[in-house]
Amino acid sequence: MAAQETPVLKRSIGLWSAVAINVGAIVGGGIFVVTGIVAGYAGSAFIISMVVAGLIAFITAMNLARLTAWRPVEGGVYEYGRQLITPYAGFLGGWMWLVANTFTGAAVSLGFAYYLSAAIPDIPVNVVAAVMCLVFMGLNLVGARESVVVNNILVVVKLSVLAFFIIFGSLFADPVNFVPFVPLSSGVLYAVFFIFFAYGGFARVTVIAEEIKDAHRNVPRALLLSLGISMLIYVFVGLVAVGLLGAEGLAGSASPLSTAMDTTGAMWAVQVIAIGGLVATASVLLTNVFGVSRMAYSMARRGDLPSALARLHGKRLTPYYAIISTGVLMAALVLFVDLTRVVAVSTFALVFTYCITNISAYKLGNGNNRRHRFLSLLGLATCLMLLGFVLFASPDAWLAGIVFLFAGVVYYLVRKRMQKRVLANETNTLHQVGLSDVAC
Repeated sequence: MAAQETPVLKRSIGLWSAVAINVGAIVGGGIFVVTGIVAGYAGSAFIISMVVAGLIAFITAMNLARLTAWRPVEGGVYEYGRQLITPYAGFLGGWMWLVANTFTGAAVSLGFAYYLSAAIPDIPVNVVAAVMCLVFMGLNLVGARESVVVNNILVVVKLSVLAFFIIFGSLFADPVNFVPFVPLSSGVLYAVFFIFFAYGGFARVTVIAEEIKDAHRNVPRALLLSLGISMLIYVFVGLVAVGLLGAEGLAGSASPLSTAMDTTGAMWAVQVIAIGGLVATASVLLTNVFGVSRMAYSMARRGDLPSALARLHGKRLTPYYAIISTGVLMAALVLFVDLTRVVAVSTFALVFTYCITNISAYKLGNGNNRRHRFLSLLGLATCLMLLGFVLFASPDAWLAGIVFLFAGVVYYLVRKRMQKRVLANETNTLHQVGLSDVAC
């Protein structure tokens, strides 16, 4: 009887579905949730922060595109750090990516609950957010193709809603709301750090590279196309939001775009934006569970996480233990955290992983190509600059990020020591069996 084949991931995602996954990961939590937070730091000049954060993201994305063209592999930054720097650096990159995107999932699920509370007052926000994490965990368990189809629908809906916000809202925008406009301030720099959270999902498609058709070409294309689309959307939405409500009004709202649209007096338009907020945050949450489970799968098959997380369902070809662990962890997290703290910790961890990405791109080198090396160093420098902002913008986030990083270091060292001990015991057992055979 032929030996049963080991299940492997299936390449079922085309270019435009890959773009939709990345747009789904980027557009949502940032523009529908974080807008209020950054407006509180930078005032009406947070548009500048959006552009600067987008350019920083684009530099790292170009380096990441070069890495994915070289070797598209499930796990993204984890695999590149492991292969081009050291296994230890790769582990820390993957570990902090898991931290970042688990917290991102918590943030956008909270954003979903806040937008729902605008329509249904007095609902338990944290409980609703936890339930949403479990719902999308269930959808991911059904299969990758089904998750992609649902995400494509959600992305079309939320982009249509944002287009409506830009067109309809611009009719009521008041230039007076941009006064005062102070582009050169510490608040604008702090806001760059927080708004980077809104772009942070641009690497999502690289983590699922083994499930994308013609990955050598389609992953880099999807990466850059989705980031460019998202940046344009962010800038136009930000301009209209400030024009409608002003920075102070945005800063005081947990659902800023709905609050901004409320100034038009058209309640039906407010409901449209509220629905858009629900759809957008749902899309990000869906892709978050998808991405985190795939990173956990990639790390588990290398032995850096428990091996159970690398098991694939025989029929649906999904890493079901990894998906369940992701959904349950996110659901537990949202019951005990607030939105601003979640965003700060997530951004710290995400920027750390992009430092590993840029170092990996530098190590890749491409011979003596000075442009590639310059872009790698520029990407690293901008990421280190963002990490520096954390000390001033959110010291608690820096501390929490260091704690998670230290936890990763301890986990890695303990796990490697245990693996060496198990290997030594197995070697001794084999040696003893060999001696017994000789004696016989």
